[in-house]
Amino acid sequence: MAFVLKSGSFADGDMLPKAFVHSAMGAGGDNLSPDLSWSGAPEGTQSFALTLYDPDAPTGSGWWHWVVYDIPATVTSLPRGAGAAGGAILPAGAKMGHTDFGTADYGGAAPPPGHGPHRYIFTLYALNTPKLDVPAGCTAAYIGFNIHFAQLGEARLTALYQR
Repeated sequence: MAFVLKSGSFADGDMLPKAFVHSAMGAGGDNLSPDLSWSGAPEGTQSFALTLYDPDAPTGSGWWHWVVYDIPATVTSLPRGAGAAGGAILPAGAKMGHTDFGTADYGGAAPPPGHGPHRYIFTLYALNTPKLDVPAGCTAAYIGFNIHFAQLGEARLTALYQR
């Protein structure tokens, strides 16, 4: 069985709906994280981590929009809005790392006007450990480094957005 990540709000390759676009930086969205669900996790999965990354951001290093880790292996979905500040509706034990917006919550799409379409890549990682050993308040890049060494598999969902 394939490891698959999907959303009930958009399909792979679709334009990201305005609800999931950032509310600041002139983007004018609702800044809600989308509903996500998955199936087919590799055998031995002890937890999951999720990242949202824009490789097309004009920074030289892309832009981290969201990172969630220590998602229990028994969880197979995140509801719409799970990325709200404070993580009140995240599964028990799950944590959010700091994004390139400087906060530990979901930061929706906000590409520069006229920059063309950007790819927003949601990647769910199946991990061989129940928890990542990372300090509170660390960055998405730091968490990504640790994900790399615990990864059993990954599933991706990509949305596009432009202004």
